[in-house]
Amino acid sequence: MNYQSTAAPMGQGSSADEEPASAVSGMDEELDVRSLTHFMGDSRWAAGTSITARQMARRLPQLVGRSLKLAWRADRPSVLGLLVCQVLSGVSQAFGLLATTGTITALISSGRISERLWAAWPSVVVLASAAGLRAVLTITVTWLSSRLAPQMSQEAQLALLDAAVNAELAAYDSPGFNDRKEAAERGAQVVQDLIQEGQDLISAVASLAAGAAVLTAAQPLLLPLLILAALPQGVAQVQGAKVTYLAALKMAGHRRMLSALRWHMSDTYAADQIRAGTMAGFLLGKYRQITDRVTASERYAVAESSKKALIGAAAGGLASSLVWAALILLLATGRMSVASAGTAILALRTVTASVQGLVGGGARMFRTGMYLDDWSRFLDEAGGYRLQRGDIVPKPPGEVRAEDLTYRYEGAERNAIDKVTLAVRRGELVALVGENGSGKTTLAKLLTGLYLPTTGTVTWDGVVTGEMDPTAAWQHVAMVPQEYARWPLSARQNITLGQPVPDGDAAIHAACTASGADDVVDNLRSGLATLLAREWLGGEELSGGQWQRIALARAFHRPAGLLVMDEPTAALDARAEHRIFSGLRQMAATRAVVLVTHRLTNVAIADRIVVLHRGRIIQQGTFTELVAEEGLFKDLWQLQNDRGIPVPRTESSEETRAHS
Repeated sequence: MNYQSTAAPMGQGSSADEEPASAVSGMDEELDVRSLTHFMGDSRWAAGTSITARQMARRLPQLVGRSLKLAWRADRPSVLGLLVCQVLSGVSQAFGLLATTGTITALISSGRISERLWAAWPSVVVLASAAGLRAVLTITVTWLSSRLAPQMSQEAQLALLDAAVNAELAAYDSPGFNDRKEAAERGAQVVQDLIQEGQDLISAVASLAAGAAVLTAAQPLLLPLLILAALPQGVAQVQGAKVTYLAALKMAGHRRMLSALRWHMSDTYAADQIRAGTMAGFLLGKYRQITDRVTASERYAVAESSKKALIGAAAGGLASSLVWAALILLLATGRMSVASAGTAILALRTVTASVQGLVGGGARMFRTGMYLDDWSRFLDEAGGYRLQRGDIVPKPPGEVRAEDLTYRYEGAERNAIDKVTLAVRRGELVALVGENGSGKTTLAKLLTGLYLPTTGTVTWDGVVTGEMDPTAAWQHVAMVPQEYARWPLSARQNITLGQPVPDGDAAIHAACTASGADDVVDNLRSGLATLLAREWLGGEELSGGQWQRIALARAFHRPAGLLVMDEPTAALDARAEHRIFSGLRQMAATRAVVLVTHRLTNVAIADRIVVLHRGRIIQQGTFTELVAEEGLFKDLWQLQNDRGIPVPRTESSEETRAHS
């Protein structure tokens, strides 16, 4: 995860002790209040606070069905094998319990011991066979579950990634989208637990059915008493799951901040800034403060869960005493034989263990199901943002036109782009300039179809971007964004983006020559095959300027009709920058080119310069026209060139300063 461009600044200071404790406490309390206020209106919080034993009983069959459905998609033969094993396990357990009665009856009846043993051996064989079969079935279930779990996790992760990469770019600007995506990642991680918990639950149900059938045959009165005895523990388990889930949900934002801090503190990109800014103490202190809050929340959840479990166990123990008292009373009154009592005791143990397993496993599965709900909700939410536009397959655009274009980010108070009308044609280089926040990058993304307008239209040769097949349209787009990706892939894959062209490496070298990346590639250990990530064996790391040349080579390599370059030379030296802009005019001959930059000297080559202010176009014209015209462009130009050349210091001036 790249937090370099998304995480908020951590602050400044040399030590955590330099920040007043009251300020730190107030900041953390404010974070907690904002977090709690945010979750109060969240469907996950509402679902967590409404957890009840009845709700759990109603949802468990749905969760088992969901786990089987996910498993069925991953590996159908294994699912069939699991179901068969569970049925056979329950049947064998029932036969084993029934055989117990015959064994006990034969052993305690009158007559010679040899005759009694001879009469008991068929039941002993059934008992031994049932035990052996159950052992084999248990091993088989474990094997099949272990096969299924990683496949289910893989399917869940792929579904999550598919939803993320195929969502509209605007989804990432939606408040809370990234938090919900992180919660969904937790759900994708625990989905493999669902199959094991589902199997444990099915196994408990099978054992319960077997034990209940035998116990009912021995004495029907004992079964409802036993189930009643398990209810207190069930309620306690459900309440414990509720506390644990809500605590994890409340701390979701804190955990995300911890993840961001870990990345900033341990990654190479910020290592020099942490040291030069003497930030180590402050960052470690900040991390410790947040960790303490998360730990306190976890401890509270554990304490509350344990308290509820203790109360449930005490109530369950009292209720169990009633069950055993009833069994003794039945024996004492002669309403149950000794043989039947022995079988009933074994059945009681089986049913007790099954009920406890059902309650405990059900609570665990219910909690896992809540995390899985986060995953499902995110898939639904991302599905709402899913790229579902038209099916028109466009050609490389000859003209990209914006008409009365307006765009507002979700939750924003004002428009980022406000009633803009603009056209960019093939063979033309249009520069977008303006102060920070004027809407230059947003407008560029609208022209490429990465964003769809709030109102107004963007058309390619008369076709509205919302009616085009987005993937087909983006085949004709090349971008050099401000924050370009540094993929841990080979230099070749970093340039082709996994989409080679028929000319092969010849086209790559041509793009490298145009972007100045040829000097970079030529000096790599294995040329284009070099892995651009020092963290792996054989990999190499590039400087910021070298990476920018690779990013430029990507754009030049794509056979695109629309080229957008957003601050494309910010990290380049003067020679490399001159090389890029000298060849840009030739690049524009076959493409429509949009250049976004603050360096006004670079826009002199543009056919037309568009000046933006607060999302509106306030000036247009050539470089010569705008420099001569009173307005924002001229003001910015004069400010950029208001640099006096300092007079060199001389020995006499130093002496004069010393005497003064």
